[in-house]
Amino acid sequence: MWLSLDLHTLFLGILVFSSRIVDVSLGTMRTICIVQGRSKAAFLLGSVEVTLWLLVLSSIMNEIVAKPVLMLFYALGFSTGNVVGINLERKIGFGHLGLRIITCKNGEKIAAAVRKAGYAVTSFLGEGRDGPITELYIVCRRKDLERVLVIAKEIEANTFYITEQTGTVSKLYRPIMQPASGWRAIMKKK
Repeated sequence: MWLSLDLHTLFLGILVFSSRIVDVSLGTMRTICIVQGRSKAAFLLGSVEVTLWLLVLSSIMNEIVAKPVLMLFYALGFSTGNVVGINLERKIGFGHLGLRIITCKNGEKIAAAVRKAGYAVTSFLGEGRDGPITELYIVCRRKDLERVLVIAKEIEANTFYITEQTGTVSKLYRPIMQPASGWRAIMKKK
């Protein structure tokens, strides 16, 4: 039967499924690195991805003819790997983004709070649908986005914002978590 599963086939299927998740997750992250121009990371991820893919494919090619159910594990691993790769890359947060916050009444307060947290903010006055607005422009690391939005939403809960992917950033101001102390302060003075 096409879908018959013995213990060996189930174990092999789970191995194929898991390997495809890892392999495709790496491929998804590699593609994102390519789009962002991170050639070294793309090279490394691509090498590992293809090696793993070849190992998995070569180990099950003969088995698929005898046990077609392995194709299902292979396909499900591929699909799951795409989702895992996207979520993993979001957690890692490679790259930078431009954050635009548009507000009618709290522009100065939000800008001051974001600057106090260590980020550079450029503000623009403009005209919106209902009158004057302030637009705040912040360039930050992708992994810092949530931190900046929490600051803005503490001041204005319904903050309207837009994010944009950025390419190369010439200089990035980011918060320093704590001043150098102990032996780091001594080494820094030299």
